[in-house]
Amino acid sequence: MDTVSGQDAVPEADSVQRSAPDQALSPESAETDVPADTGVGRVRRVGVLVAVATAVYALDAATKAIVVATMHYGVPIKLLGPALELYYTRNSGAAFSIGETYTIIFTAIALSVIVVILRLSRKLFSLPWAIALGLLLGGALGNLTDRILRAPGIFRGWVVDFIQLPHWPIFNLADSAICVGGALMVLLAFRGLHPDGTDERAVERERERAREQGSTEPGSDPDGAAS
Repeated sequence: MDTVSGQDAVPEADSVQRSAPDQALSPESAETDVPADTGVGRVRRVGVLVAVATAVYALDAATKAIVVATMHYGVPIKLLGPALELYYTRNSGAAFSIGETYTIIFTAIALSVIVVILRLSRKLFSLPWAIALGLLLGGALGNLTDRILRAPGIFRGWVVDFIQLPHWPIFNLADSAICVGGALMVLLAFRGLHPDGTDERAVERERERAREQGSTEPGSDPDGAAS
């Protein structure tokens, strides 16, 4: 009787020791119990966003001030022959002279974009997203400053443009930052990377790894059922 009791006690103890890891590595838990990213240990990237936006805004403001102070309106300056020219002009529309009769509407859109970016910054943990949003914010602020401060009036001001490429509308550095930031955001969204740092591909790889580990554990078949 003592021997039989001793033999029975060993499997029970062993099952207690193995129950936790076996449960953690089971296929069912692999699909539903992947640890959620709680943000612990992550670094908010607001500083990167502010730094990029500040740099874009400063460069845009400086180049526009130089153009207004040193160039004659409508007189081109060739830098690389026909490949690149400086051509001082004013634009009442959006980037690349789009929608020139809707100045106030584009001003309202710029204000809305800025508000949305500031709201996103509260949960911004992704470095690429911080760079993209910083480019967009700096460009929006740069052109919005022209809308507010330049003629013909507040919120109706015409934006200074001066970069001319062949077969392309004249633009400025703020326009370039807006377009590059927008393109980067599309690429990040397509890749499955979110502003809060969540990476859909990494999460899926982690789930697949957990399922594979569960299916190869002793005492389980490929479907996860105990043998």
